Amino acid sequence: MSDKIRQPAVAGQFYPSSSQGLKNQIEAFIDKQAQKIDIIACMLPHAGYIYSGGVAAETVSRINIKNKVILLGPNHTGYGARYSIMPEGTWQTPLGEIRIDSNLAGDILNHSKYLESDNTAHTYEHSLEVELPFLQYFKTDFEIVPIIFLSDEFEVLKKIGEDIADTIKERNIKDSTIIVASSDMTHYESQDQAQKKDKEAIQAILELNEDKLIDRIRRLNISMCGYAPAITMISAAKLLGAKTAKLIKYQTSGDVTGDKSSVVGYAGIIIY
Repeated sequence: MSDKIRQPAVAGQFYPSSSQGLKNQIEAFIDKQAQKIDIIACMLPHAGYIYSGGVAAETVSRINIKNKVILLGPNHTGYGARYSIMPEGTWQTPLGEIRIDSNLAGDILNHSKYLESDNTAHTYEHSLEVELPFLQYFKTDFEIVPIIFLSDEFEVLKKIGEDIADTIKERNIKDSTIIVASSDMTHYESQDQAQKKDKEAIQAILELNEDKLIDRIRRLNISMCGYAPAITMISAAKLLGAKTAKLIKYQTSGDVTGDKSSVVGYAGIIIY
């Protein structure tokens, strides 16, 4: 089984490598007063916790985490298949181990002609890993299906969303499943520019309009790294009955560091 344990790639870099240090950092960010609601999907940022941890934690604070979490993220490393699902094994973080729901992963794989069974893309990729401790802080016993996108073919991404939704509906697990898309927003532009561009992309997501999202990303040249997972998330969420999306928090790295000349934007959004 040891070859199936996916070790943390960015513990000690993006977040603390000790269990207690990690818990303490998340504890400082969460909203203890937040009302939790049932959601279909959400979008969370994936930078180092000092930059985007506040956005991620405040968003997760409002979510009833279900037993199954389908994780969608961008591939930053370039390794592996264009659309890759890790179908079995365990992911480790300083807060413990999380099993892959291999039955659900297998069903999604069988439904999709685009997804490939591939572990390589996941080995060093941080975009899904950094979300897990926030989820584990609130719930220890959930299973995941990790999916990473290296390609941005719009119609394919929408179709993968449809395949995920069809699988969830066929298995009748809508009430026990959430979809998490991992994305940061504009990269390395001035605070004013980043806020302006991100507002346009966020508005398209809040309207649950993936066509508008891709149009604005291309037209306004928005450097949102996880728009591929966001498109798949919206596509799936609508088929699962999503009617409403809400921005929980938006900030930039400049809000944390004070340097507003070149920032990265972060948004936390829930869909229900």
